[in-house]
Amino acid sequence: MIKKIKSDITASIKNRKINVFFLFLFFAFIILIFTKLSKEYTNTVTFNINKTNVPEENIILNDSNAVLNITLKTHGFKWLTYYFCKPKIAIDFVKDVDKIDSTFVWSKSKAYLLASTQFGKQVELLNISPDTLWFRFDENLVKKVPVILKTDINFSQGFDIAEPYKITPDSIQVIGPNVLVEQIYSVETELVEMNDVKSDIRKAIQLNLPKNSKDLKFSNKKVSLNANVEKFTEGTLKVPVTVKNSPNNKTLKYFPKFVNVTYYTSLKNFKTISPKDFKIECDFSKTTSNQSFLLPELTKFPATVKRVKINQQHIEFIIIK
Repeated sequence: MIKKIKSDITASIKNRKINVFFLFLFFAFIILIFTKLSKEYTNTVTFNINKTNVPEENIILNDSNAVLNITLKTHGFKWLTYYFCKPKIAIDFVKDVDKIDSTFVWSKSKAYLLASTQFGKQVELLNISPDTLWFRFDENLVKKVPVILKTDINFSQGFDIAEPYKITPDSIQVIGPNVLVEQIYSVETELVEMNDVKSDIRKAIQLNLPKNSKDLKFSNKKVSLNANVEKFTEGTLKVPVTVKNSPNNKTLKYFPKFVNVTYYTSLKNFKTISPKDFKIECDFSKTTSNQSFLLPELTKFPATVKRVKINQQHIEFIIIK
């Protein structure tokens, strides 16, 4: 028993010595890393181009190979950021380039002037290659196209909208190469599906923008849908029937001279609707020789009503010579 206790104590002491050794080894490694990263190093790194403030009327062509090889002198911590994140250098197409014919020209002298803002004070800019970058461009087409609303909205019984849906904005700008923009005549919204609606609609809707449109820009990617939902009721009015294109030198008698018109309108507008707001006409020139009836057509009705229906399909007539 005593021998076992001694062996356990000896093993524990040995394990503690090993743990302390690895702890000191870890701290020594960390100190070594910090020492290395604190030193300054000179190296050349490839920077991609981040184009900013490119005029909307222009599109840059075939610039995927436009990169800069930049030689910098800085401490190791800064180099770590370059290795973990692909470095980029910003080129402002308003301040940093010159426009020559159909080409934007950038020279490295502009980068030296902006070295402190592009790379920071702890980075020394030593060299840039190539000396000049050329960006060919083409003219963009800016086109305004309407937004087409797609809906499947069902209202609760006795509710509806008195005025059309309002989309804001109702049109957007499409910017891009002529050959692509000319093919776009409108932009549809995503389908808006709502059921049992009885309150006002206030909703942001995504636009169904063309796929594979990386060369196109759109002024909006979503629109707002607004609609005031109101209580609705059904109304019926007796409206006079008129006949046009009657036969010359003959007397036309027809019956009935009044027909009922059923319509759907908001409670707010119900009392403002009267028979004079509707007009029902029969066109005698549309009849055939053996026909004894006229077809009533609704040629006028107020904008505040919907689902208008004439409750009479035929108007009987006779001709008296």
